[in-house]
Amino acid sequence: MSRNKKNGLQPETEAIRTQIPRSEFQEHSAPLYLTSSFVFDDAEDMRASFAEEKERNIYSRYSNPNTSEWIDKVCKMEGAEDGFAFASGMAAVFSTFAALLESGDHIVSSRSVFGSTHTLFTQFFPKWNIQHSYFQPDRLEDIPALIGPNTKMLYAETPTNPGVDVLDLEALGKIARDHGILLVIDNCFATPYLQQPIRFGADLVIHSGTKLMDGQGRVLAGITVGSRELIDRVYRFSRITGPALSPFNAWLLSKSMETLAVRVDRQCENALKVAEFLSAHPKVNWVKYPFLKSHPAHALAVKQMKAGGCVVAFEVAGGVEGGRRFFDQIQLLSLSANLGDSRSIVTHPASTTHSKLSPEQRQASGITDGMVRISVGLEHPADILADLEQALKAV
Repeated sequence: MSRNKKNGLQPETEAIRTQIPRSEFQEHSAPLYLTSSFVFDDAEDMRASFAEEKERNIYSRYSNPNTSEWIDKVCKMEGAEDGFAFASGMAAVFSTFAALLESGDHIVSSRSVFGSTHTLFTQFFPKWNIQHSYFQPDRLEDIPALIGPNTKMLYAETPTNPGVDVLDLEALGKIARDHGILLVIDNCFATPYLQQPIRFGADLVIHSGTKLMDGQGRVLAGITVGSRELIDRVYRFSRITGPALSPFNAWLLSKSMETLAVRVDRQCENALKVAEFLSAHPKVNWVKYPFLKSHPAHALAVKQMKAGGCVVAFEVAGGVEGGRRFFDQIQLLSLSANLGDSRSIVTHPASTTHSKLSPEQRQASGITDGMVRISVGLEHPADILADLEQALKAV
């Protein structure tokens, strides 16, 4: 689908120059294809298309030029063969699991996963007799003992949400290969610009495009990329169940990818300054950021990531009450559950994104009552730090 036939281009260039073929109007920017369906030349063309003897657009629940362009960009940046785009990040997570797992199967997952993913494992998958086992993100050596004859998948986020733990992708890839199971990685916090899990052995990579890929808090989107054979199974499940991304959101995302590198570079710079500031603050108990030298997996993060991402986790002094005072005093930053926005956002995971977990489950995932997750945006760093400083005075 891409006009770009050159090899060896840098990811930033692929995100800008990958484009669907131009129409007869010779537009420079890809147009928006707001159409639910596509027409055929004659009866034979229609028959052959539905018989999959031709590769072409039939219905936007299956494919659309705008979704194809975004998928193509992500695949080239991730080093993947194919992909499918979804209406949200959780649609990508669920559809990928549902397409590849059967009743009686078992998943081994990092304990530090997004709250909604945890809910899938604990509340919905048991209804279909799909079981799970958790390992701690800093104890990969425990994984082999958790793998049984019915284990089909090894799943992890890195960096994790919300604790920004960093898992060893190369080690995970080796474990998956040694045991003949699939490795699926949620790469949302890093984006394909900062990290490419397929290089380390991942079979499939999932993103919430809602976050840094859009980068401006406008749309919901998700994507799964990987080998052509596995994506075909995800595609065939998804074209029937209908979680496809809308053409309009795909068009916005494809345009946003053109600025992904410059946005993420700036957000990583700002985030490191925020992490360093918080580390020296007397009213902060601890700080975790992958490129902060005090992070337990700093060397690993430097090995497999280009930079540390936009998310910083820290704990304010004073527990729940200290956290409440901190949030109530915030003036510039947004109180929201999103992340990866151009605007900096602060979230209290224990009462929002991970509130459905029990206190024991949150503690096991490293989420303390006073933990704050800050998604650092594109504002001037001095203004971000000033707002944090004045809010911490209330703690």
